[in-house]
Amino acid sequence: MRPRSDQPVFRDFDLPGVAPSRQKRSRETTLALLRAGAEMLRTRSLAELSIESLCTEVGATVGAFYSRFESKETYFNALMALAARDGEQRLAGIRPPSPDPDLERLCHIIVSGIIGWMRNHEGVLRAALQHDDTRPDKWTSFKALAQATTARATPLLLPAMGKGRKAAKTRAIAFGFQIVLGTLVNAILNDPGPLSLSSKEMETRLAGCLALLLQAEVDRAPPR
Repeated sequence: MRPRSDQPVFRDFDLPGVAPSRQKRSRETTLALLRAGAEMLRTRSLAELSIESLCTEVGATVGAFYSRFESKETYFNALMALAARDGEQRLAGIRPPSPDPDLERLCHIIVSGIIGWMRNHEGVLRAALQHDDTRPDKWTSFKALAQATTARATPLLLPAMGKGRKAAKTRAIAFGFQIVLGTLVNAILNDPGPLSLSSKEMETRLAGCLALLLQAEVDRAPPR
């Protein structure tokens, strides 16, 4: 299988429940299984992802799969953990474009980063959301990541919103990200249109919505 240009890169897969791979060839097989599963979940549900078809895709045996992953559940947990880890790394790398950033520009940088992460892990995220219907505990890591996104973005956005009324502005940022993340989750699960997750216009319009919401809070007169 040839990797997609936007396929996530898994550099570190030392994960709980996954047998460690000491030899290079063994690590490469583990990596191939993870990459193949992430790619295959773009077009099928977790229930439709069979271990046999996954192994056939990478030229591995079913025995090789189970020597690395205790179960299909363990394998999927590894995919979710890797997606969450990538999200955390992206969050840590967000920086304002200048010491005195423009609010609209900063919103675009942050929203584009979130959408880029979701595009890279779209299949895993969709499967996790669908899986959540029967195993609500399994979406916990991504809920935590959504909260971390808001927490990371808040100190970046507050200076661009000016001084004063910190509590009100912080609340507006939290609600803004509820709208952003809710819209993106709906796009992943249902793709109701008119804009899909893959659309560049989704980035522009969603970032614009966030900027307008935050600017409205900036312009709001303080209570007398």
